[in-house]
Amino acid sequence: MVACQSLVRIYRTGTRARDGVEVQALQGLDLTVREGELTALVGASGSGKSTLLGILAGLDTPSAGTVEVAGTDLGGLKRRERTAYRRRTVGVIQQQTARNLLPYLTARENVQLPMGYIGVPRRRRAARATELLDLMGIAPAADRTPAGLSGGEQQRVAIAVALANEPRLLLADEPTGELDTATSEEIFGALRTANTELGTTVLIVTHDALVADQVRRTVRIRDGRTSTEVLRHAADTGTDGALTAQEYTVLDRVGRLQLPREFTESLGLAHRVRLVLERDHVSVWPDLGPPSTGAGGGTGAGIGEVEGEAGESGRDRS
Repeated sequence: MVACQSLVRIYRTGTRARDGVEVQALQGLDLTVREGELTALVGASGSGKSTLLGILAGLDTPSAGTVEVAGTDLGGLKRRERTAYRRRTVGVIQQQTARNLLPYLTARENVQLPMGYIGVPRRRRAARATELLDLMGIAPAADRTPAGLSGGEQQRVAIAVALANEPRLLLADEPTGELDTATSEEIFGALRTANTELGTTVLIVTHDALVADQVRRTVRIRDGRTSTEVLRHAADTGTDGALTAQEYTVLDRVGRLQLPREFTESLGLAHRVRLVLERDHVSVWPDLGPPSTGAGGGTGAGIGEVEGEAGESGRDRS
């Protein structure tokens, strides 16, 4: 569904190019999201996750690299094609509820509005709006304007609006950022419903540990690249619904990875490291490390870069 390869986005500050400073928001990011997945994308402020979301939403373009969504090359779209992409292929939910809904329309009218842009007949619009509001558990409030809805109700209507044109990909930008814990659980439940009941691929950008801990795949971005992934699967303990988490460091297409900060600091790794190819793994040593043949029968050693200080490690790591 989503395929990003060596994605780069460079911004230049200042009003004149010669006076500006280049800011690399994305630095060769690779990311793949399979159809039907429910994935969380996490990262600190400035890590590049919002830039990536803007590119996937068709609101921004990469400086280099390629990005495809549902088989569409976003880098090659013309203006009219980009508009059609935003109307039909992708749905977006903003953190600020006021940006998702028009204040003078009812919940039902807000959901019907995007369908008018692609020529859906009026009768079908009404039926689709009723169906989605019911799916989101907000049907009793269908004839209220946003002012008459709570924050959680507004976000559930916003999800229905984003789903109105049956998008292949649903992007949620901090959808629970302005909500309390109980309401956040309701919104996450609504997103999970969209994923399971409608088969929509969902990508959630979030700082909310509650959301990140409940999806089966969490991708962490750091310094404009994907650094780690956490995969959750059913535990072999006989406990219904229990998930175990395993964190992996991401190896990109050219062989780069980010070592966790606590690893590099503990072992004094900086600037250069020695790589030794063992029989079944690669060992990493400080540049004053072992001879070329490792203790485990390694076949040789090389010099590699430590990619800064990587993201936080989880409880388990592979």
